[in-house]
Amino acid sequence: MEQQIYCRVLPFLLFLGSGVLCVAVLLTYNHLADHSNLSTKALRGDVSWHAHTGLHTEDPAGHRGSARGSRPFWTACLRNMSMANMAGFSDLPERLQNFLYYQHCKHFPLLLDLPGKCGGPDRSSGVFLLLVIKSQPVNYERREALRQTWAKERQHHGAWIRTLFISGTTGAGLEKLRMNKLMEVEHRKHGDILQWDFEESFLNLTLKQVLFLEWLDNSCPHVRFLFNGDDDVFAHTDNMVEYLQSLRGNDGKNLFVGSLMWGAPIRDPSSKYFVPLQVQQKESYPLYCSGGGYLLSGHTAQVLYNMSKTIALHPIDDVYMGMCLAQAGLKPSRHSGVLPGGLSIPSLEVDILDPCYYKDLLMVHRFMPLQNYVMWDQVHDPGLKCWKDPRLSS
Repeated sequence: MEQQIYCRVLPFLLFLGSGVLCVAVLLTYNHLADHSNLSTKALRGDVSWHAHTGLHTEDPAGHRGSARGSRPFWTACLRNMSMANMAGFSDLPERLQNFLYYQHCKHFPLLLDLPGKCGGPDRSSGVFLLLVIKSQPVNYERREALRQTWAKERQHHGAWIRTLFISGTTGAGLEKLRMNKLMEVEHRKHGDILQWDFEESFLNLTLKQVLFLEWLDNSCPHVRFLFNGDDDVFAHTDNMVEYLQSLRGNDGKNLFVGSLMWGAPIRDPSSKYFVPLQVQQKESYPLYCSGGGYLLSGHTAQVLYNMSKTIALHPIDDVYMGMCLAQAGLKPSRHSGVLPGGLSIPSLEVDILDPCYYKDLLMVHRFMPLQNYVMWDQVHDPGLKCWKDPRLSS
């Protein structure tokens, strides 16, 4: 394996007789590539090095300097090996074994930050609607389409809409390096990327949400409302602003609205949504909203963050949000314009992408970049003429 030796001059020199001792670090090429994004920060003392851990790539357990707006200093988070003593642990799929090993790790280094996104913590009330879009580094085309359509930063009805894409990392070695470089370029050009150094996976979606809530508490604590959703949805954000502006009094204080879900843990190990007894013993979930997209108030987001400090991570991210709401004594509510399952049109003669079916909705899943481009243009066509189609159901 190719190896390279790096020698860094320290602030002081150690003299041994007439010679000078130079401290060198031996790294393999792949190890260097994996950590290239952190190297400069680590040498400045902004963050510490973190070891690879499987499901979570670089795992800090906690941070110091947690005052609002300050940069945390991370320390390594180690596997909780006691989990292996649980009955039936060895029979679990590897992905869930790793989840349990690192379930306690709720803090990761922030690779790309935007501390001034909302104008600073004290001025963040100027942001009416913050769009928080879950994305992976590889989904560049989706992000570009959204920046030019419903996620474009702008004012609507006098209310400011701001956008954030939240992401972890993907791949290893040079692949991870290239993907991180893509995110850095987007971050520099658009100023809308938050990226943490954890490995993207379905089971890490909950971690992503908790990390964002922590960032929000530090950098944007007074935002009025948020939309939290996926990068493959069509979100009519103009309609969202108008709906939120229509709320009166305290109607929006504890807002958490979307498509209501309920059910029980799936015990089938072959299912993507498998939740074993080692993770949850209760045979029911609290009421929750589909993670495809939902609206919430800034106050509710703060409540969720506070609850997340004491509630163990759950493999299903939208269920976890429901658990935090329930712990706080809050309930999510339904909005008929949020359709994570898409539209149901019982006729092959009807164009399912007719803009008349979408112009009054809030969110629909699933839309690809081309569809988002076209739909956003069509629903804003002043000449659009629509009719009530009795065959439409949702």
